[in-house]
Amino acid sequence: RVRITRVFQIGAYEVTQEQWEAVMSSNPSYSRGATRPVERASWNEVQEFLRRLNARSDGFRYRLPTEAEWEYAARAGSVDRYSGAAALQDVAWDYTNSGGETHPAGQKQPNAWGLYDTLGNVYEWCQDWFDETYYAASPQDDPAGPASGSYRVIRGGSWVLNPSFVRVSSRLRFPPADGYAGIGFRCAREVAASSCAAPAITAQPTGQSILTVTASGTAPLSYQWYEG
Repeated sequence: RVRITRVFQIGAYEVTQEQWEAVMSSNPSYSRGATRPVERASWNEVQEFLRRLNARSDGFRYRLPTEAEWEYAARAGSVDRYSGAAALQDVAWDYTNSGGETHPAGQKQPNAWGLYDTLGNVYEWCQDWFDETYYAASPQDDPAGPASGSYRVIRGGSWVLNPSFVRVSSRLRFPPADGYAGIGFRCAREVAASSCAAPAITAQPTGQSILTVTASGTAPLSYQWYEG
């Protein structure tokens, strides 16, 4: 068992294609749609997205969640395989109900803490290197994953999978230089160390805040956050 002791925020939704385009001026996705999750972006390309987002210097530091943070937020206090949902299809798009494509973010029921699509739709990149046995000897508090590896962690399942593989506890790996139509991501963020004016965040799941991503000539794009 691990514990999350550090305050962080995590996106209530997977990053959408319109949000990706506002920062990167491109769209690698297979299933196109402005409010669908961006996919086929490699872990390395996601790091460039985050670098550009952080260059805006809005008082936060954006990053991928660690695997431990992702599971903490996805479980939302539950211990069952579907984050408290009565049936997988209530909260997830998988092979049986997706119609062979992704769907706009937030159409299924959220988990108990207000996060959408933590199961199904697209897998989500985590920050960590993958090691199948890492948690057998990892730090108990805020584990950050192995120091090195060949693959990065993906979590949550996707629209291409049989329902038996779409569960909170499922861990998979993927090469960081490769993208895939079943893999996207959601952002985590924390107050930047250099910021004195950034809004305070609390240690309890008390609500949401808004990030506005604006590209030249486009409307602001709202992104809701869970505080944990």
